[in-house]
Amino acid sequence: MKKLLDLLTIKAGEAFEKAGYDAQLGKVTVSNRPDLCEYQCNGAMAGAKQYHKAPIMIANEVAEELRKLSVFSEVDAVAPGFLNLKLSEEYLADYVSEMKESEKFGFVPSFGSEKVVIDYGGANVAKALHVGHIRSANIGESVKRILRFAGDEVIGDAHLGDWGLQMGLVICGIKERKPDLVYFDENYTGDYSDAPSVSIKELEEIYPESSARSKEDPEYKAKAMDATKRLQDGERGYRALWKKMMDTSISDLKKNYGSLNVDFDLWNGESSVHDLIPEMVDYMKKGGWAHISEGALVVDVAEETDTKTIPPCMILKSDGASLYNTTDLATIMQRVRDFDPDRIVYIVDKRQELYFEQVFRCARKTELVKPETKLNFIGFGTMNGADGKPFKTRDGGVMRLESLIEETKSEMLKKIKEGRPVSDEEAAQIADIVAISALKYGDLSNQASKDYVFDIDRFTSFEGDTGPYILYTIVRIKSILAKYAESGKNAADAKIGPAKNEFEKALCMEIAQFGQVMDSAASELAPHKICGYIYDVANAFNKFYHETQILSEADEARRENLIALLVLTRDILSTCIDLLGFEAPERM
Repeated sequence: MKKLLDLLTIKAGEAFEKAGYDAQLGKVTVSNRPDLCEYQCNGAMAGAKQYHKAPIMIANEVAEELRKLSVFSEVDAVAPGFLNLKLSEEYLADYVSEMKESEKFGFVPSFGSEKVVIDYGGANVAKALHVGHIRSANIGESVKRILRFAGDEVIGDAHLGDWGLQMGLVICGIKERKPDLVYFDENYTGDYSDAPSVSIKELEEIYPESSARSKEDPEYKAKAMDATKRLQDGERGYRALWKKMMDTSISDLKKNYGSLNVDFDLWNGESSVHDLIPEMVDYMKKGGWAHISEGALVVDVAEETDTKTIPPCMILKSDGASLYNTTDLATIMQRVRDFDPDRIVYIVDKRQELYFEQVFRCARKTELVKPETKLNFIGFGTMNGADGKPFKTRDGGVMRLESLIEETKSEMLKKIKEGRPVSDEEAAQIADIVAISALKYGDLSNQASKDYVFDIDRFTSFEGDTGPYILYTIVRIKSILAKYAESGKNAADAKIGPAKNEFEKALCMEIAQFGQVMDSAASELAPHKICGYIYDVANAFNKFYHETQILSEADEARRENLIALLVLTRDILSTCIDLLGFEAPERM
């Protein structure tokens, strides 16, 4: 179904045309003076010069046509030529009723469906997830869900850091601890399937130890670089150990990402394209794009219109080693072959914008992607502590993501127990669900590119612009509907009627914006727009709830109308929080 603003613009355009003016003048917008009207049209101002007529005269003529319609309850022409509009309660009720009965509440995107690959997560194998990973995970998961809701075919890829020197460092660390492991026996020719693995605890200990040592011990670093080369060259034992480490790490990553309701379709990493790199390098050389500069193989990506220096994109270092650029470009090559996507979206720290500008330009210049393929970079800001600096533990270290989640759950559990008598088991279950809403909403309600301060007291509050407040609103609606069902009534059969008070109408008006908000969130890849919308809906509902008799309403038909409105409100809020990546409990 058409978005409400589009329908109103069509109606206003027809009125302009009937009054003898261009229908294009009938663009309707949400009023910037809600104290005066709900919608406005400034077309008479724009048409005054075109028709050599005072704008108020045009506005009065169009107003006469608009008043003939059942769409508006009030139409006022105001000097010097504005049209102030208020929707009729009947028209609004019909619109939201159609939403209630329509798939996806009538949402039809203004753009065609696409095949999209989203690159988010970016975790490193053998290292624990920390708070710095939360934004990529939350934003990427929400963007994936929003685009799927809009009809796109979306593939989410974790794009793991599973190759390079870090793996050599871990292998060296394991070899020092357990030199007798079969992986290091160069004469072994058997199968490795029953060979011992390495626990996630050991991996998380080994990497920082080995990394720190390599910075102080050149000989140790040389060993790690040799181990890296032997791994990448395909040495059997090293590859087998690497595979065991991958299985252990990915299993742990799935658990930790899963606690945030984050999931990936692909768990590929830099290693996935290792064998593709020689082919890509040869292709770039033969195409005349890549050349040697100071010993390194590069592709020039600067353009005449640049206002700042854009360095060449390095493909291989002077010693022939590959870089992040190399694997990212080879990954683009692989994604085009495997999926032929219309768009590839990268969700990465905003400080990497220049790097991705180089990579994207190189991919286009070397024709790794079609000219029409979109390459989008969503750069996110940092989650900071109260001091405005990147969030740390109390002792100044980088906090593990797992610890942040547990700390938030603990704070949530305390608040739930303070709120009302509840069993320990139920309180823990509710706290787990609500804590995730606090973390995810607290993150996603900020525009991605902005830094924000992590404030556990504010994020876990049941009041204000928070996840728990949104969930509390949904649970309140569920409670009313459950009581209605206990009376033997079926809420699914109820119909929405014309609003009888300003609070009911205000709620309907907010609900009616769903299509517009979803279209904006999907086209701009902007989860924060959904957060802003559901906060407005929740506020409108709670005002309506406090000012309106619902279950105690004596008129049965009126009570059914109200219940129908509650069903639609619940369903829209529930759909929106699912798009943000969290859910609501049955009770709070």
